Amino acid sequence: MKSKKTSRFPEALRARRHLAQVDSRLGRVIEEVGPLKIELDPDESIYESLGISIVYQQLHGKAAAAITKRLKALFNDEDRFPEPAEIAGASLTHLRSAGLSESKAKALQDLAEKTIQRVLPDRAQAADMNDEELIEALTAVKGIGPWTAQMLLIFTLGRKDVLPVADYGVRKGFSLLYGKKDLPTPRELLAFGERWRPYRSAAAWYLWRVTEMPGFKK
Repeated sequence: MKSKKTSRFPEALRARRHLAQVDSRLGRVIEEVGPLKIELDPDESIYESLGISIVYQQLHGKAAAAITKRLKALFNDEDRFPEPAEIAGASLTHLRSAGLSESKAKALQDLAEKTIQRVLPDRAQAADMNDEELIEALTAVKGIGPWTAQMLLIFTLGRKDVLPVADYGVRKGFSLLYGKKDLPTPRELLAFGERWRPYRSAAAWYLWRVTEMPGFKK
């Protein structure tokens, strides 16, 4: 199996400096945590990223990884995610034999069909779309909601200014960092996060780290 090529998240150092300048509390977290550790796979397609996301939904990592491995094996290649034509042409029974639920099997087929029909953008097309346009296009796929689309924007496409305001970890990290008794509402977090532009993806990543820091866990 070939090792994946990875690239660093764009403007990571500039993002850290900006966030520390506009938000002293987040700046102290950045100083303690260190560099932004998001690695991007430039060869992973939007189709593959969404397909893996569908498999992993509501499952523990090990179980989802095992299902993904079996799904690849159904099409005789454990080193690559099945092509859209393979998924679209398979029966639900065949897909479910990998351990997928019926709803996930149907979602994968919808993803494959929208990829074949060019409803789903590829990386080149995505480069010409803003974040809102991309999220709208991605959530047209069955089983893909705004949160999954936002994760793809950050961790697959390296979009710099995505703030997943409905994400529990981001909200929890915010409440811990700023000493709030309750989780912020998405609207409150969105308003506060205006100061983090244009690097809200990095801010979200550091808020996730807050939930793991011993000084905040209690």
